[in-house]
Amino acid sequence: MGAGHSHGDGSPLTVPPLVSRWLAVVAGVLGLAAIVGMVVLWPSNDIETSIANVRSTFVDGRIEVVNEVPCPGQQVEGAPQLLCAELDVEVLEGPDTGLRVPLDVYDAASADLSVGDVIVLEYDESSPAGFQYRFSDRERSAPLVWLVVLFAAVVVLLGRWRGLSALVGLGISIGVLLIFTVPALIEGSDPLSVALVSATVIAFAGVYLAHGFNAMSTVALLGTLGALAVTALLALVFVGAAAITGLASEEAVYLQLGPVRLGLQGLVLAGIVIGALGAIDDMTVTQASAVWELRSTGGRTSVVALYRSGIRIGRDHVASTVNTLVLAYAGASMPLLLFFSLSNQSWLVVANGELVATEIVRTLVGSIGLVASVPLTTALAAWVAHRAVDPADDGVVPPGGAEA
Repeated sequence: MGAGHSHGDGSPLTVPPLVSRWLAVVAGVLGLAAIVGMVVLWPSNDIETSIANVRSTFVDGRIEVVNEVPCPGQQVEGAPQLLCAELDVEVLEGPDTGLRVPLDVYDAASADLSVGDVIVLEYDESSPAGFQYRFSDRERSAPLVWLVVLFAAVVVLLGRWRGLSALVGLGISIGVLLIFTVPALIEGSDPLSVALVSATVIAFAGVYLAHGFNAMSTVALLGTLGALAVTALLALVFVGAAAITGLASEEAVYLQLGPVRLGLQGLVLAGIVIGALGAIDDMTVTQASAVWELRSTGGRTSVVALYRSGIRIGRDHVASTVNTLVLAYAGASMPLLLFFSLSNQSWLVVANGELVATEIVRTLVGSIGLVASVPLTTALAAWVAHRAVDPADDGVVPPGGAEA
């Protein structure tokens, strides 16, 4: 889960013990529920998880020879001539290390292959001799590793210990997804339940590790979980109302070849919930921090005044973040948008197709959950911050005493 903005907890506000206990009890109950849910849904790991008839392994190879030739077969009239590549590749891994194998690659210009390039080879031992190796993809691990190192360095240099804590939270988030979420979904557990449990655990780790164990973090956490509940409910309603089956993508077809008949509509629901978590977390932490600062610098004000000031800040953040979400989904779907634009179909027809309709539902439901997080978090933060004690208040306490 992304850390979003960096929010300190340097304000001198002291939350009354009674309020702190209530916050701790509510967060504790939700945390315990997430742990119980994880235990109940934990995958048994005794199920065959490979997709039927897919027995390939992948090894690296280095290109020794490249010969570009016109691709065989009928070319589309008026289209540019496609070039294919005849490769001579040295296998760098596995039992055939050092073996030179011939490969054919379709559309060599798009692949942009050169002598000395390291590529990924797909090896299928069940294929006839001479056809066991196939070109799979370019080898990209080195630049990806360097990008991860650069990202971690930038986060730690800017955020210092808080940045390091955020990276630990990110690692826990990835671990939850890989160790629990994905295996539980493969085993056939209810996708929405798995997503909600996973998102709750990730939210706990991400918020507290990145922003510390304090009342402000707990307020942000509760606002996050409340907004996720709204998101899950809306996803359940509109995925069903729009008759989203989850069968629109090519990956979904491959999943149906596996040993478990996965509920693809449920996977769409799970994706919406987990996909919205990062943006919602960023929004709730921002709102809680803003209300804390308003209370620290503005003196004792009413809950309503704090809420109104916080909402004004939230409106600006909502406008920019919703736009960010839409652009992120649009950027990821750019080839699809270009394809439909060139198909000369009306945008209403395009939007009605399940592939596009799924992204519309995903974007809008996630955005509504994001917007809902603002009043939820701001109201709770205003209530807690109003009851907090600040040395600048000269001993003034809220009506009913510090324990109110």
